[in-house]
Amino acid sequence: METTADETTLPRELAPIEALVNTVEIDSGEEQLSSPVALRDWLAGQGLLDASAAVGEADLAAAIELREALRAMLRVNDGAPADPAAVAAVNRAAAGLPLRVAFDGAGDPGLRPGTEGGARGALAELLAGIAVARANGTWARLKACSDPDCQWAFYDRSKNRSGRWCSMRTCGNRTKTRAYRTRRRSAGEKTG
Repeated sequence: METTADETTLPRELAPIEALVNTVEIDSGEEQLSSPVALRDWLAGQGLLDASAAVGEADLAAAIELREALRAMLRVNDGAPADPAAVAAVNRAAAGLPLRVAFDGAGDPGLRPGTEGGARGALAELLAGIAVARANGTWARLKACSDPDCQWAFYDRSKNRSGRWCSMRTCGNRTKTRAYRTRRRSAGEKTG
């Protein structure tokens, strides 16, 4: 699974990870993964699962726990310290997923999902994508928006990898406006 993406293109191994993190809108609480059927349909839409596969409540709980742990790990890509609970959650998920080292036709090793299918195999494929992205040097560009009301996953396309918001027009502007108002209030309290 080699990536040929340049710095402006979302590598294919990161696309389902970004999409998973973005299955809930933090500010509105709108949840795309509201049931096992919704999870199955989402995984099938990502090309990770057959649309007729059985998905249960345990699969849904595992996917949501993994999603939130990945969101926390994306904050690390923006300079935040690692969240031990998030690392533990991803490690817990990985321990229960069918992952293996396998070689492709060119003899290159890679982390791949095991032979087990279903939702567990689909989540294993997501985690394998992280290993590929890390090896390709693209993992650090996938970040969570710094706006606490948003936290949307985005691929940092800036040349120097300094992007902090999914959109400068909305989240960046909103964050900068809040900071400006806070500074103004603080300055007013000091003079008054």
